[in-house]
Amino acid sequence: MPRIVSVWLEHWPVTRLRRARAMETGAGASSTSDDGPMVVAAMEANGLRLIAVDACARALGLEPGETLARARARIGAAIAVHPADPEADEAALHRLCLWAKRYTPLVAPYGPAEGGDGFFLDIAGASHLLGGEAALLEDLARRLSENEIPARIALADTPACAFALARHGGGGLVAPGGNAEALHALPVAALRLDPATAQALSRLGLRRIGDLATAPRAPLARRFGEGLLRHLDQALGHRPEPLVTAEDPRDFSAARGFLEPIGSPEAIVGTTLRLMEVLAPRLEAAGLGARALRLILTRIDGVVRSLDLSLSLPTRCPAQVARLLALRLDRLGPALDAGFGFETVCLDVTATGTIAARQTALVDGPAETEGPERLSDALRQRIGRRMMRLGFRASHLPEQAGSAEPWRARRPQTAPRATLPPRPLVLLDQGEAAEDVIADAHDGPPHRFRWRRRVHRIVHSDGPERIADAWWHAPGPTRDYYVVEDEAGRRLWVYREAFFALETPARWFVHGLFA
Repeated sequence: MPRIVSVWLEHWPVTRLRRARAMETGAGASSTSDDGPMVVAAMEANGLRLIAVDACARALGLEPGETLARARARIGAAIAVHPADPEADEAALHRLCLWAKRYTPLVAPYGPAEGGDGFFLDIAGASHLLGGEAALLEDLARRLSENEIPARIALADTPACAFALARHGGGGLVAPGGNAEALHALPVAALRLDPATAQALSRLGLRRIGDLATAPRAPLARRFGEGLLRHLDQALGHRPEPLVTAEDPRDFSAARGFLEPIGSPEAIVGTTLRLMEVLAPRLEAAGLGARALRLILTRIDGVVRSLDLSLSLPTRCPAQVARLLALRLDRLGPALDAGFGFETVCLDVTATGTIAARQTALVDGPAETEGPERLSDALRQRIGRRMMRLGFRASHLPEQAGSAEPWRARRPQTAPRATLPPRPLVLLDQGEAAEDVIADAHDGPPHRFRWRRRVHRIVHSDGPERIADAWWHAPGPTRDYYVVEDEAGRRLWVYREAFFALETPARWFVHGLFA
């Protein structure tokens, strides 16, 4: 039976920043607390929002999730604000996972579902080396405390149960087979549910995991889907939950050691180029290409630095990998922190993709990714941001037909899309009501209306285009869309909801603007 330790690192971005500043100044991490309250903020749609706060900020009443503007206005004190750096947080967590292998070889960092601020250890068969489970937890907590890394630790039979106790239950040690009793009083959010699902369960009176475990399963599955029951079963130990360890064995890996350590970006890029030249024939023999790579740099003092590279399309081109790494190192600059140099450089292919055979050119030369894929890869390394693109959903309603999704390379479509009438360049999230509308009594376009404090007198119109929701949904109002142009040359996309009647006149809305 597995025995899983969950280590939740409280306010990990702040801890990582303090440790990085301490290494730069040569002082302890606690010595940086004299600078006043420190917070880490990330940009969201409505401005900067706190994602982590230190002890000084917590004492003043600041909590993650609060907007930075409100926090400053509320406490009236100077706050040291640092921008969020998820990439640096992930790299530091990876180094901590490598350190935790002193207890067991099976160490796995938290995934997105857990928030990425902790790690799991499977200590089955290893705890006796330190005198038992309780002694192992005590030693782990002591070492983290000595290194000024605040953490809450829990031990249970499953990763989900251990995480729930560490994150929402204050930690502790659960005896084998005691998952259900330990989870009974915890909130349902401890099952790693999305906030909307947890709130909906709370409205139904299912606020605790114990309430959820005794509720009928069939109605829960119909309303919330199979994912809710999967999370519950994983926490109780009824379903397996495999862990993705920090360093799984790689099928494609190459490394090189140096008697004289290297530290310059040029030397690192050159070494990576030669390592990729070693891996390229092995990838080609397997008919694969690298979709993601991890460069692991080990300093002479044992500190490990890892850099991840993701590509839009699989590649075996060493020059392409070296160019992307050069952009990444140029963005990092002094943050690479080579110290006295790196004595080992290792290149792992962490994700692969199939490369179809194709006719090569008569003149030898590197086959590199061209077009938007090459530009996307370069921007990702230079800017360090996740690339997004506009996607399409299968929906008749215009406001639901588009979506933002992670950018990834797509093959050309084999079948053309259905031809649609012109769509506006700017589509509003939802239709905005038009007022004082003068229109034909039955099914004609509007002749005059007021929208956003401006009167629009229509001189040209085209339509209607009838759009209705899917037949299997609840019946909704039918929309008749028109492209109209007012006397000033502005072209708008308007629609009429329902039809004209003496007792209930039709309503008009503006849904988009053409260029």
